[in-house]
Formats: sequence, structure tokens, C-alpha cells
Amino acid sequence: MTTLLHIDSSVFPGETSSSRAVTAAFRRTWEEQHPEGTVIYRDLAADPVPHITAVAWSAGYAAPDRHTAEQSAAFAERLRLIEELERADAVLIGAPMYNFSIPSTLKTWLDSVLLLGRTAGETPSAQGTPTVVVASRGGSYAPGTPREGYEFVRNYLEAVLGSTLGLDLDFIVPELTMATRNPAMADLIPRYHESRERAFEDATAKALELTKRLAA
Repeated sequence: MTTLLHIDSSVFPGETSSSRAVTAAFRRTWEEQHPEGTVIYRDLAADPVPHITAVAWSAGYAAPDRHTAEQSAAFAERLRLIEELERADAVLIGAPMYNFSIPSTLKTWLDSVLLLGRTAGETPSAQGTPTVVVASRGGSYAPGTPREGYEFVRNYLEAVLGSTLGLDLDFIVPELTMATRNPAMADLIPRYHESRERAFEDATAKALELTKRLAA
């Protein structure tokens, strides 16, 4: 049986969130292909992970038998998240762009699961796990656009999820999501719809592709 770790971080619920809508499309296809599988779901907006503290951080670098009671409790929370990541056969993350970066709730999850000597380092414990990130954004930050230099979502996640945690990373990027709400972007509405449709197609295709890959 396969396990999918599905993480959403948009502050907006359901179909009002572009990232949630696309991760939901991926998950539907995934579950159709894995009816006996398991989905571990974390909605970081509805149920945020606690911010990393000095106690939780230091507990990660101390032997368990030397933990204080406070360290044991704090590290148990981190360990639960780390083990979810390690248990997953595939990971799906909704990562909308807020003010040029990822939501703070997603950053907090990353702070908890990144542990040098276990999930990071020479042999990351989840290395090679296929991971699809839905990186939605209100405008366009693609190469050649005026705001190309403000893209701090994809490049950051490539550094943390890819280079540091060793996950096998792929992106779906629905863009121009503010076009229907911002009058100044009205001319871009057709391009928004094209991007949205392409994102849904990519979500289905990537879910099917991963199914075949994991079955091989």
C-alpha cells in the first residue's frame, strides 16, 4: 500500500484557493489509482505546526536519554512530522506565494522536519521521495517577466526540499490568479484561465505518472 503526504498551506478554503484546488485534483487522481492507499493530510492553515523554539531545536541535537522533560515533549512534536515525511511514498505540497515567499505556516513545518543528521546531511532519510509542489501566485514571476527577480518560492523550495532534504522535486505553477480580481490585470484573464487549466492537467498527469513510477 502507498502513502501520500498531502500538505496545504493556503489561508483560503476550498476552491477559493488556487493551490488547494490543484492539490485536490492531484489527490483525487492519486486516490483513484491507490484505493487501498493511505493519505496523511495536514492543513497548516487550520492546524498550524508550533513555531520552532530553542528547546525543540536543541532537542534534535541531544541524545534522547539526556532530554529534559520539556525537550522530550517538544521533540515528540517534531518527530511526529519527521516520521510522516519518512513514511511517505510521495509528497504533495500546496505552496501559494504570499508577499513573494511561502506562507509562514509552511516555513514552520520545514523548520520542524529539517534535522541535520537525519532528514538532512549526507544521507537524508527521505531522499529520493517524489514530491510535487503546487506553487500558485497572483502574478507572473517567470523568466523574462518584470518581476522575475522577486521569485522567492520556487528557488527557496528547491534549496530546502531538493538540495537539503533530497526530495525528488517537481512543480506545478498556476499563475496570474489575481487577474479576475484586479482591474489592472483584466487583459491577463485569458492567460490566467490557460494557466489554471494547464495546472489541472499537470496535476492529473503527474499523479498518474507517479503511480506508474512507484509500481515499477
